[in-house]
Amino acid sequence: MERTTVAVVGGGPAGMVLALLLARAGVAVTVLEKHGDFLRDFRGDTVHASTLTLLDELGLGPSFADVPHQLMEKVQVVTDGGIATMADLSRLPGPHKHIAMVPQWDFLDLLADAGKREDAFTLVMNAEVVGLVKSGTRVTGVRYRTPDGSRALGADLVVAADGRGSLVRREAGLAVRRFGAPMDVWWFRIPRHADEPDNGLGRFSRGVGLAMIPRGDYYQCAFLIRKGTDEQLRAEGIESFRRRVADLAPWIADRMGTVESLDDVKLLDVKLDRLPRWHGEGVLCIGDAAHAMSPIGGVGINLAVQDAVAAARILAAPARRGELSSAVLARVQRRRWFPTVVTQAFQRRIQDSFLRRTLAGESAGTTEMPRAIAVMQRFPVLQAIPAYLVAIGLLPEHAPDFARRAPQRIARG
Repeated sequence: MERTTVAVVGGGPAGMVLALLLARAGVAVTVLEKHGDFLRDFRGDTVHASTLTLLDELGLGPSFADVPHQLMEKVQVVTDGGIATMADLSRLPGPHKHIAMVPQWDFLDLLADAGKREDAFTLVMNAEVVGLVKSGTRVTGVRYRTPDGSRALGADLVVAADGRGSLVRREAGLAVRRFGAPMDVWWFRIPRHADEPDNGLGRFSRGVGLAMIPRGDYYQCAFLIRKGTDEQLRAEGIESFRRRVADLAPWIADRMGTVESLDDVKLLDVKLDRLPRWHGEGVLCIGDAAHAMSPIGGVGINLAVQDAVAAARILAAPARRGELSSAVLARVQRRRWFPTVVTQAFQRRIQDSFLRRTLAGESAGTTEMPRAIAVMQRFPVLQAIPAYLVAIGLLPEHAPDFARRAPQRIARG
């Protein structure tokens, strides 16, 4: 059986950041990614202000600057009275007063290229983890499948960074606490005009909601539907969907014809949950595997990356000594518990007090949010609060000293 010190299951943002940082600490780490490349249609194509700062600390700022991206400085909503600003990122502290919108595969490729410069870093693509290797109750490795056959990898620690449907956490027997969500999301794209502002835009009315995220020459759109109504709405057909969106946002009605069929509309089954215990003997969960976030605020990736940074700082020295005990793993959860619980509490509050009522068509759901909007328009300094929560977060994590490098440009590929 092959061996490594830390096996990271999943090559998403959390897994790749953790692996890069551990490798820079001299810890042998292997990432197992089930796909053959990162060229997939991700929904979370955001790099938050705190992550941009992290990239600077890692010396990757110049390399990221070379990746084509857009900068979003405001989040706005369209009300019956016009456009109002909910979050003004120009009020953020630090050099990055924005969120960068970049294809996630470019971000992951950048992290992979940086990792490959480290002797302790190994990335295995087309490696689908299918189970855990155990000795008694302790996890001692993973079994995975490649085009060349089945293999096993022994490890002192297996880190589940394989998302909200994590196979690792299920195989490890870690219980999940589920909070539920009143909505699902239909994702689709429409063209974006060159003269339109680089701001995120939201529109809500009785029974419906829409978020529009600028992505160069198109908008990535999230149409909110009541939980469990996907099949019913699809049965109504594409014309019904186009009318629903056009009624809510008339200014994009002429573009809805570019959504040719409901095959172009992808369902996100929204989940909000977390593990009461993120770890077991020889296994640790981070990111969505530890706490699936609602898409409200688009903060899931930011929390996942910060989990990875905290985990790397806490695990590096014990991993080098071969002392990855349950007590060490528990420190990771303790560090990240507060921002996770509080952020989910905010999301649950918005779900229950606003979105649930809005999607049910109740007027109470559509009046509470405008009150908050009105206050923020009267006192614009308050727009810095949601900006900070979304773009930086409650407990931003910084690169440990062992991972920091001078600014550099890394050759791609």
